[in-house]
Amino acid sequence: MTAVDLGLPVVRGTPDVTARPDSPLLVDRFGRVATDLRVSLTDRCNLRCTYCMPAEGLDWLPKSDQLTDEELVRLMRIAVTGLGVTDIRFTGGEPLLRKGLEHVIAATAELHPRPRMSMTTNGIGLDRRAAGLKEAGLNRINVSLDTLDPARFRTLTRRDRISDVFAGLRGAREAGLTPVKVNSVLLRGQNEDEAVPLLKFCVENGYQLRFIEQMPLDPQHGWTRTNMVTAAEILTELGTAFTLTPEEAPRGGAPAERWLVDGGPAVVGVIASVTRPFCAACDRTRLTSDGQVRNCLFSQSETDLRGALRAGASDDEVADLWRGNSWAKAAGHGINDAGFHQPDRPMSAIGG
Repeated sequence: MTAVDLGLPVVRGTPDVTARPDSPLLVDRFGRVATDLRVSLTDRCNLRCTYCMPAEGLDWLPKSDQLTDEELVRLMRIAVTGLGVTDIRFTGGEPLLRKGLEHVIAATAELHPRPRMSMTTNGIGLDRRAAGLKEAGLNRINVSLDTLDPARFRTLTRRDRISDVFAGLRGAREAGLTPVKVNSVLLRGQNEDEAVPLLKFCVENGYQLRFIEQMPLDPQHGWTRTNMVTAAEILTELGTAFTLTPEEAPRGGAPAERWLVDGGPAVVGVIASVTRPFCAACDRTRLTSDGQVRNCLFSQSETDLRGALRAGASDDEVADLWRGNSWAKAAGHGINDAGFHQPDRPMSAIGG
């Protein structure tokens, strides 16, 4: 097993840009090619999840710092037509809070070649907009839901909105934004006993459940391994109620390991970013709502594309900046490294 397999950032220092191959794609020094773009549409959110932000919220970005719709679409056009991006995931904050969301999706759907488009949301208000999002060109959706219990939901999110999330899930399914995936984070001492109920709920309703190990991306920097429920623990608990069979289909760059539930067709996934790093197959690049491109969720540096756009850079110049950012990507996120430092930006500002 190599250091890349383990997700460790073994290459340090400034990379040699002269060694970068003459390729239009987003390649890095380890042979990976980024084809999946995560686009944060806003840092704002209408929930206050305890593992994501403090009760009082955060200092939101000024509107002038955020990319305009036109700037967003231009950067996605550059990514798709010039850099080889094939998949775009819209994230936040909460992307449904972005004014002009349907316009951005519709404009992206007109790109050639047309990228596959998905979105990660907390589901609040989704029931009213799911049909319009589908019509604009969105292919599928992920909805975050960490508990089925209304009281726990209020505790975890500091908001009484679980009925809105359930309505959003139903609306997405009825609109054809399928497969509808549910993202769940289990926290020790809070909701770790809900692995089985969450999977039963998803199987009964035709949703695909994915458990995500809690990652060190909170603004309070309060993450500890002792509070994180590991993939191994989740699978052990699920095994008490279901028969799980590893899916035979190649995983590729997908972050989730997947298992058939009781022989299928239902599946469950586990994204084990901490205990089972999948950095060796990472194919993602990230764009924040203020126009900074990041080559890793845990990167300590960013490349300013917004500044380049507003300074009059050409598409080719912007693309070259993006390629340089990808070339500098480390072998892994380094969470398990003794020298790991949590990013300054929280998840709500980076985008999921």
